[in-house]
Amino acid sequence: MKIRNLVFGAICGIIFFSCSESGGGKEVEMDRFVTDLMGKMTIREKLGQLNLPSGGDLVTGSVMNSELSDMIRKEEIGGFFNVKGIKKIYDLQRLAVEETRLKIPLIVGADVIHGYETIFPIPLALSCSWDTLAIQRMARISAIEASADGICWTFSPMVDICRDARWGRIAEGSGEDPYLGSLLAKAYVHGYQGDSMQGKDEILSCVKHFALYGASEAGKDYNTVDMSHLRMYNEYFAPYRAAVEAGVGSVMSSFNIVDGIPATANKWLLTDVLRDEWGFQGLLVTDYNSIAEMSIHGVAPLKEASVRALQAGTDMDMVSCGFLNTLEESLKEGKVTEAQIDAACRRVLEAKYKLGLFADPYKYCDTLRAEKELYTPEHRAVAREVAAETFVLLKNENHLLPLEEKGKIALIGPMADARNNMCGMWSMTCTPSRHGTLLEGIRSAVGDKAEILYAKGSNVYYDAEMEKGAVGIRPLERGNDQQLLAEALRTAARADVIVADGFSGNVMLKTIEGVGSFLKVKLKDIFFKNTLTKFAALLVKDGVNDIKNTLDPNERGATPFLGISKPVLKAHGSSNARAIRNAVRAAIACAESGMEQEIAEHISLMQTGERTAGEKEAAPKENGQSM
Repeated sequence: MKIRNLVFGAICGIIFFSCSESGGGKEVEMDRFVTDLMGKMTIREKLGQLNLPSGGDLVTGSVMNSELSDMIRKEEIGGFFNVKGIKKIYDLQRLAVEETRLKIPLIVGADVIHGYETIFPIPLALSCSWDTLAIQRMARISAIEASADGICWTFSPMVDICRDARWGRIAEGSGEDPYLGSLLAKAYVHGYQGDSMQGKDEILSCVKHFALYGASEAGKDYNTVDMSHLRMYNEYFAPYRAAVEAGVGSVMSSFNIVDGIPATANKWLLTDVLRDEWGFQGLLVTDYNSIAEMSIHGVAPLKEASVRALQAGTDMDMVSCGFLNTLEESLKEGKVTEAQIDAACRRVLEAKYKLGLFADPYKYCDTLRAEKELYTPEHRAVAREVAAETFVLLKNENHLLPLEEKGKIALIGPMADARNNMCGMWSMTCTPSRHGTLLEGIRSAVGDKAEILYAKGSNVYYDAEMEKGAVGIRPLERGNDQQLLAEALRTAARADVIVADGFSGNVMLKTIEGVGSFLKVKLKDIFFKNTLTKFAALLVKDGVNDIKNTLDPNERGATPFLGISKPVLKAHGSSNARAIRNAVRAAIACAESGMEQEIAEHISLMQTGERTAGEKEAAPKENGQSM
């Protein structure tokens, strides 16, 4: 019996050992490989692996060849981002693996947020589908295309919960709900990374921004976050943790302050919570230049900030070069330890090992894939299918939609014919010339069944510099504010129905709202009921019939009706004088161009106390009913 038990125990031990070897063999092999490699590295070479500069390509249009190439030859970088094109990336990778002592391959990143060349709806719109499989398909296609063009690391998904509509980056996230955000976080990770990143079309995902980036005060980007730990765990942490549980390979820290400490240097956040509590073992990278930007928060200059970031658990320094240029001296001064540097370097090398770059440094440099797998008809068909699931119709008054293909349809807005902005926010890798405009799409859809009218209507902002900052690398052609508005009003006057595009927070909408307030007319009456004639008639009715006599002489210039005098505006209780002046002068310009009869008709009706048919329909209900 004892012998039988002994034999049985030995067999069980062998089986257990074999299972352990098969389950953990890859980890053991990776650990052995990385340990052996690090034994050959100098401190400077280890710090080089922690350095992640930008190539500049997606911003300037050209790679900073001399500077980036020189750093690669000196083994002063572990990877780079913002370089697009398989040939450029191949050439830089070749330098690393063929012209350096250690021949360590580079990791190549990019912001692949809602598509690479094939563009999908923005993440906030994708979340409106409530379809995790659709989002996983989007991420899968994004990974296929990015990897075919040399990219092996995407800085996505952004899973920051946001409940302040003033925060513009909410467009890159999944909204306000932690449960939905958690489900979608997992879908993104599985779509990008596939089966443990073994395939050539599977890439490293990076969940961001850890943590609380969407809770910045007043909705201001990079601002302070002041929040209890109870609320963090209950309402904001869930999507990050879900991504970790899904096996995300990397995490990006956030710019904001948490508990009075920048997240990039917050040990409680990056080590105690992320690594110790949640068990994350992957690569932790900073956001763009965030170590250097700690000085803006009044925390520390670059050298001290780099020490704090490393001690907190940061592995890779994006752009600031603080780790590369200061940590060697800090090591000599005893402010950091070699073990801390080794831990960060190991995690960078492990990420490359998991991607298969040591086995095949050119895994993501297959030029044949680049020719066949970008912007394919199949990918575009999926994008169209997914987009159809994301549309949200809040109201369809009088069954206006779908639009009837007849009559005259006016398309008005600064984004309606802006080809270089059709890719959406945060889509720097797309080729704008491949994408049609909304105007082209509507004209193609209706053919000769309806006449499509178009007017830009306004600039995105009155201030040219503010607009320049908003549109970034894809500027819009600007026009004269008054002329654009006059054109829009003339176009609207001819139309049976008006489609407005790109007016969210727009100056033109504010102008129309100002006019509506001034004239006691509802916004929808002015904008959607084609009542320009009533608009001009109301001007006359409200005591501005002798417009020429009310003009401010200082504003006239060479153009008649250039402005309304301040006393007249004040008499009408205006809180938006500039908006009213702009709209009034545009309306009068329209009225002078052949609409005298219609205006006279409205004036006559108003003088007799009668209403037009449209006014009767829109009039408030009587007998105490609400408006």
